[in-house]
Amino acid sequence: MTNYTDYVNWRRTFHQYPEVSNNEFETTKRLKRILEAYQIKIIDIPLETGFVAEIGHGETCIAVRTDIDALPIREQVEHEFTSTNTGVMHACGHDIHMASILAVATTLKEQEDKLNGRVKFLFQPAEEIGCGAKAMANTGVLDDVKAILGFHNYPILNIGEFAIKSGAITSAVDRFEFKIHGKGAHAAKPEQGNDPVIVLGQLITSLQTIVSRNISAFDSAVVTIGEVSSGNTWNVIADNAYVQGTVRSFKPEVQAYIEQRLRDTAKGLEQLFNVEIEMIYTHLPGVVINDDYLTQQAKQAAETVGYNVIELDNPLTIGEDFSGLLEEHPGVFAFIGSNSAYDLHHPKYDPDERILEKVPEYFITLIQQLLDEYS
Repeated sequence: MTNYTDYVNWRRTFHQYPEVSNNEFETTKRLKRILEAYQIKIIDIPLETGFVAEIGHGETCIAVRTDIDALPIREQVEHEFTSTNTGVMHACGHDIHMASILAVATTLKEQEDKLNGRVKFLFQPAEEIGCGAKAMANTGVLDDVKAILGFHNYPILNIGEFAIKSGAITSAVDRFEFKIHGKGAHAAKPEQGNDPVIVLGQLITSLQTIVSRNISAFDSAVVTIGEVSSGNTWNVIADNAYVQGTVRSFKPEVQAYIEQRLRDTAKGLEQLFNVEIEMIYTHLPGVVINDDYLTQQAKQAAETVGYNVIELDNPLTIGEDFSGLLEEHPGVFAFIGSNSAYDLHHPKYDPDERILEKVPEYFITLIQQLLDEYS
């Protein structure tokens, strides 16, 4: 019978040996070994990393998802279980997620004969690059699933706090890139070139007006520039400049409008400055939309196990590729407090392991509620 000590040990092992997206080979093997030790069935799917496990019997099926990848971040936290893979860290807490869902699977395995249906456990790769959930959904493994459950630890919430809302709970995530092709010259003779840095400056300024002057105050959106580069020395006008960033939005029409404004801005600057601007726009995870009924069931389960349930007023602007599992299935996603002084994706992110005390109990309660309801 597994217990809290097992959950902590699993989490620390995963933390010590992190692997980045689509390279979670040893993580996959380690997860399978644990599950197989409890005689839990592994379902083969055509993915190189990640897999699905299943327990129970019958037609009714609920799915539970955990992400398994880490980030290319050099850890700045000292523990006995600090990452041994230099430059890679579980800075988003997927180690906690894996340990939690392993706890759910191994505990429910002991109660398998009492379950009113089946539970599939999705050990999903490549969440951090936004494509793992959809790849897993495309295998057909969800075809018989009634509902999909998931969660993310959240550092700004205290241990024992549980945040949720029906409808949109996270944003759509898009990435934009602009490659500006001008004409280089000596810095003392700018008239002989066509300076891409001038265009870069105008582009940056223009992008900051898209939300503030084009999007209604009653809608929410974010346009953020994350990287800017041009040239490599002080006395040369470069040939090229580069800028990339992200768009976050919650409505398809707002998402489409911002993309078009980005394209229009690039075309206008091309004509104004006689340069070529190449724009690359990538749609990453979409909006996670919580099913109304499942949200109420999740709140009930959370209250049953003793969580302080917080109803979010607004969705969060972070991205979550759990959305890729919900295109044809209802689901519910919650944020559960992990009480870290540093936020997700920070090299000093250090969650409180006491989060592992209640998460398994919450999922077990919710799964049993739903299986009983659907059967």
